[in-house]
Amino acid sequence: MSDKRLARLLPIARWPTADEAARLRWFSPVRLGPLELAARTWIPAMVPWRATDDGFVTPEVLGWYRRFAEGRPGAIVVEATGIRDVPSGPLLRIGHDRFVEGLARLAREVKDASGGATRLFIQLIDFLAIKRRVEPERFFRRFLVIDDALRARFPGLDDDAIREDLTLRADDALLDPRQRESLRMGYRERVTDVHLPHVRDLPRTLPPLFADAAARAKEAGFDGVELHYAHAYTMASFLSRLNTRADGYGGPREHRVRLPLEVHAAVRARVGDGYCVGARLLGDEVVEGGSRVDDATYFAVRFAEAGIDFLSVSKGGKFEDAKPPKVGEAAYPYTGPSGHECMPHVKIDARGPFGRNVPLAAAVRRAVRDAGHDTPVVAAGGIASPWQAEAILEAGDADLVAAARQSLCDPDWFEKIRLGRGDEVRRCFFTNYCEALDQAHKEVTCQRWDREALDDASMRSRDGKRRLIAPPWRG
Repeated sequence: MSDKRLARLLPIARWPTADEAARLRWFSPVRLGPLELAARTWIPAMVPWRATDDGFVTPEVLGWYRRFAEGRPGAIVVEATGIRDVPSGPLLRIGHDRFVEGLARLAREVKDASGGATRLFIQLIDFLAIKRRVEPERFFRRFLVIDDALRARFPGLDDDAIREDLTLRADDALLDPRQRESLRMGYRERVTDVHLPHVRDLPRTLPPLFADAAARAKEAGFDGVELHYAHAYTMASFLSRLNTRADGYGGPREHRVRLPLEVHAAVRARVGDGYCVGARLLGDEVVEGGSRVDDATYFAVRFAEAGIDFLSVSKGGKFEDAKPPKVGEAAYPYTGPSGHECMPHVKIDARGPFGRNVPLAAAVRRAVRDAGHDTPVVAAGGIASPWQAEAILEAGDADLVAAARQSLCDPDWFEKIRLGRGDEVRRCFFTNYCEALDQAHKEVTCQRWDREALDDASMRSRDGKRRLIAPPWRG
């Protein structure tokens, strides 16, 4: 796609002069509870797949965040970072004190690169087990749990004989929906699997885990934490209408919001009122039977009442409508319709990707304001123009405007706009080249800066074909 085509999709007839930029709301300060941001420009969490397999900060992680900080956004949210001390691949972790040293280096890098202008948050996440899809024969012989319902269909056969029969049939017609899903998608735990003791006990175990993680973030020098209550993961699953737990943590909204409120309370008790604690939540799950915007507004008001310092609104990104993975791979929650709404492609539909999720943030903000709270709300999704961001703020649809893919494409775009040099911005094509790499668990890069030469081989991706860092801007 050419710049000419992009201009037709989201025209920018002209860029602000430096004087105009200085008057934009987007570059004005805003307070998030105890913390003030110099601008309302926000880079939301993106997983770049640059940590070690043990979850430690690497030079590549430092380079990734330092590069964003050079553009001096108001805030950067560090990628979803695991609160448990368990293997989770090349994702950052904060589930033990041994991770604090590397995270402290990351915090120092961002403050140094931005000259202290950028506030740094870290997104705290919990997720349940998900397994790779296996070959049908291996599934039937090893992984299928033979339950009483299956035994009733095979009278007179022991469990081994049932496995053998199903393997020879190579037919899933005798399986129940959950077993069939495990065959076609790979096994995945749910918060409703209360027959599993560790899932049953999540309301007891999660608040202290989140509190410990937040305390480590504070020790490492982060300005605040963002509790990950969105997308396909544990906390969002408790908030979901699909959560049918009967233990007081599922079913009605007031029960589904209970654990997220208890997590926030535990975090607040640990870090104190002087530390910034926000949350990211879904305005719409998009999947059948899932939560909608009326759920989101209810949850947002409850969070505001509890004293949360900001609310960042997203959409979709669920396992329930994900594409079946290939054998040997795990399901990924951004491959189906809900995932496409989370990160809309340039060809998603006639409406296009730009700002399509902003109405959800607007509904959340209205509900919070109508309830008498001034909790700041962050809007995101297809933001690629200063005028677009300014219109969102002017309309009162949000208090801060976030941009992920455009900021990835050009980490300097905020600074270029601020200096009246917007015509130098490298514009994102919204083809989701970066997201395809994310789905493959490869280091995330951008198609636009991958085309520019890089002499330092140490800053290339593992396959040697892509840059690990955006081209420099000689501002």
